[in-house]
Amino acid sequence: MLIGREAERRVIEQLVAGARVGAAGALLVTGEPGIGKTSLLDEAAELAGGLRILRARGAEAERELPFAALLQLLRPALSSLDRIPGPQQSALASALALRPQTATPADRFAVGAATLSLICRYAEDAPLALIIDDAHLLDRPSAEALLFAARRLVADPIVMLIAARAHEPHPFEADLPRLELNGITLEAAQQLVQHLPGDLVEQLYQTVAGNPLALLELADDPDRLHRTPPGVPLPVPAMLAEAFVSRANRLSQDARTALLVSAIDDCELGAVARACAELGVDVVVLEEAEAAGLVAIREGEVVWRHPLVRSAIYTSADPAKRRTAHRAVARTTPDGDRRAWHLSEAVLGADDEVAAGLVVAAEHAASRGAHAVAATAYERAGRLSQGLQDRALRLVAAGEAAWSAGLAERAEALLADALSLQPPLPVKLRAHEIRGDIEVKCGSPRRARDILVAAAAESTDPEVATGLLVDAVAACFRLCDAPAGLEIAHEIDRLRPAIDRPGPRIMSMLASGVAKVLAGSGGTDQIRAAIGLEPSDELDRDRRRQVWMVLAALFLRETGTGRTLLQQAMLERREEVALGTLPGLLFVLARDDATTDRWADAETSYDEGIRLSRETGQTTELAMNLAGLAWLWSHQGRSECQEVAAECLRICAEQEIHLGTLWSLFALGDLELGRGDPAAALPQYERLVDVLAEYGLKDPDLSPAPELVEVYLRLGRVEDAKRVAGEHSALAEAKGQPWSLARAARARGVAGDSEEDFHLALSRHEVTLDAFELARTRLAYGAWLRRVRRRVDARTQLRLAVEGFDALGALGWADQAAAELKATGETARRRVPSTADELTPQERQIAVLLADGHSIRDAAARLFLSPKTVEYHLRKVYTKLGIHSRTELAEQLGRRT
Repeated sequence: MLIGREAERRVIEQLVAGARVGAAGALLVTGEPGIGKTSLLDEAAELAGGLRILRARGAEAERELPFAALLQLLRPALSSLDRIPGPQQSALASALALRPQTATPADRFAVGAATLSLICRYAEDAPLALIIDDAHLLDRPSAEALLFAARRLVADPIVMLIAARAHEPHPFEADLPRLELNGITLEAAQQLVQHLPGDLVEQLYQTVAGNPLALLELADDPDRLHRTPPGVPLPVPAMLAEAFVSRANRLSQDARTALLVSAIDDCELGAVARACAELGVDVVVLEEAEAAGLVAIREGEVVWRHPLVRSAIYTSADPAKRRTAHRAVARTTPDGDRRAWHLSEAVLGADDEVAAGLVVAAEHAASRGAHAVAATAYERAGRLSQGLQDRALRLVAAGEAAWSAGLAERAEALLADALSLQPPLPVKLRAHEIRGDIEVKCGSPRRARDILVAAAAESTDPEVATGLLVDAVAACFRLCDAPAGLEIAHEIDRLRPAIDRPGPRIMSMLASGVAKVLAGSGGTDQIRAAIGLEPSDELDRDRRRQVWMVLAALFLRETGTGRTLLQQAMLERREEVALGTLPGLLFVLARDDATTDRWADAETSYDEGIRLSRETGQTTELAMNLAGLAWLWSHQGRSECQEVAAECLRICAEQEIHLGTLWSLFALGDLELGRGDPAAALPQYERLVDVLAEYGLKDPDLSPAPELVEVYLRLGRVEDAKRVAGEHSALAEAKGQPWSLARAARARGVAGDSEEDFHLALSRHEVTLDAFELARTRLAYGAWLRRVRRRVDARTQLRLAVEGFDALGALGWADQAAAELKATGETARRRVPSTADELTPQERQIAVLLADGHSIRDAAARLFLSPKTVEYHLRKVYTKLGIHSRTELAEQLGRRT
């Protein structure tokens, strides 16, 4: 019977009840050792009668075994493995070593998605409770997979209960609902140790602050209490560990040896017996430890009374005896990876043979997607390597694995250690390439640029140097460093003739072209030529750089050039992209949609990109997606734009992501101009102009000049408007792209009362996809026609402007166009807002996939959600739209089934 936990029990009861009716819940239970976390989980298992139950418990001995805890938890559910999508089957089977390893290492997030799919499938037959104890001792890959799943449980008959020791680092402490256990009440303590006198119980209670396990331990040794100064609370974990060690020390030497072997190996009795035999000890002596209440032998396993017992036995043992025990376990284990780990604990000083074994273990872990474990194995192998070159190579591998695991700070430290050893040039360049990638995504683009350019200058291989410089262009793009980007472009062009393989050649042309566009030095022909080349399989396999194909196309802002095919290819490829690189891909796809009439799709991609950027810790991609969303919302006149832009500006200021700053300032200016407040828009645009000048950016597409022309004219600054229009036209003519030329022509038409320029702008818009800019030009032209008293002609343009803005949801701009139309004597026929406009980005994302013919399970797999969650959102979509079928859904969204 659980004593003193009535309130906590009610919390668990509510979560279990929710799971019974399809409302998922997750809870992290924390507290100090002995506080009753395990007892509460045991009670939860009793309360979950009728539910399927999957249980796992972390163990110190298995923290470096890839997905050990996940296999322990999911083993009963593996019968449902063939019922989840194929790619997820492969990822999970590979992670759990159920099938031969594939050539491509598993992505850590793919394993999390597969875990979610499997538990949801398993819960279809009956509600499910997942109970994980000692989560602070789980191997990190297992913990990350479970956290990934826990974050996405919404409408599933699943409850996930996780217990972890307080103040111990683990992934679950991030953002799960938490229940913190404190000491039980004095009344409960009196029930727990009722055989003691009341005054002694009260003294015990005060000493251990109501910790149940400590109460029971001290109740068996009241003399210990008498040796404690009155009123002084004991550090409970240390006191408990000391008590357990004291109890173990009263055992025979052989029993203590058997306990030590049990503490360092898995708890399977046969494995313990074999290792004990190596040391000349009969495993039967564990009966002494069982009699002392330290362990129990159940179902062929050694079960510890409490994890503190295990850690106390191990840490209190003589170091030489620990190494001897590790050697004995290593000699008797059939698993090569386990053997490597145990041998690494048994050696003193460098040992190349042991280091080589750890490298193999690291490779196995990485191939299964357990990159954090691989990082530890590579690092330990490096520390044990005698030769400095081997040590550096393995530390770089450790840094790369740590970065793949999302551990940026650890990766940086490992790479710095490797570089301090003066490694061979190829190893050194690989270290700098990884450092540059970390800085681009999580740190400073400026530092990334400097690291990558310096590394490229050292390289003697044109292809390697080009790859580094391509990454440096990406850094310059975010940094808005046009002069440096142009220098890099010239160096890439110099290296290209020495490159034979098509993938690197295409990449070099795209990156060089983008850098030149940013600097106002051509580049568009180069991008167009690269996009027109035959697709490259090796480029497709380069997860970090494949988004360049679409990103570069965006700089053309034109129809044709294979743009539609490229975007479709990237949409189809998103299932193959590692989740860690998906935020960057989503940003590019959203930016592309935002420059057409697919604003709802753009918002959906930005929203997903923001969520995944936060989850993967990629602050640069977070800033870029926030900036894009702010820009989109500003055109819709949504006040939330200011909050999103403010967050983006804060991140960009801290990390020098100047491109995000530019777009945020553009968004804030556009928001005010769309509201009809040119005076409020002016400081945002002028600040943006100053930033562009500061960084030497001459790409007219980043300039707010056409907007400034309108602002200056509304504020009576006619000469300023004409000056800005002329300067901007020169930049647009130099670039020569339709989008730039259309905006420049509109600015000249507004500033110079030139109908010819308005006609030219409309003709340029015909070969672009930007519905918003076309509507802006129609509004400006219609307003000009009204002012020159050509009301009939004005009505044609203004009607089209109203329709265009309304269709996009740019209601502030639609109101301005409607007001101009009314001034001509005609009232605008406004679009009735669709209920589809009320869908959240995630609801729309699900609705579009299903309207396009995808199944619920397919949509769930693509969006890293459970099928029940997709069904939950679909019900909300149907309710909002007032429909009942997929056919009606497709009609509402304008999709073809």
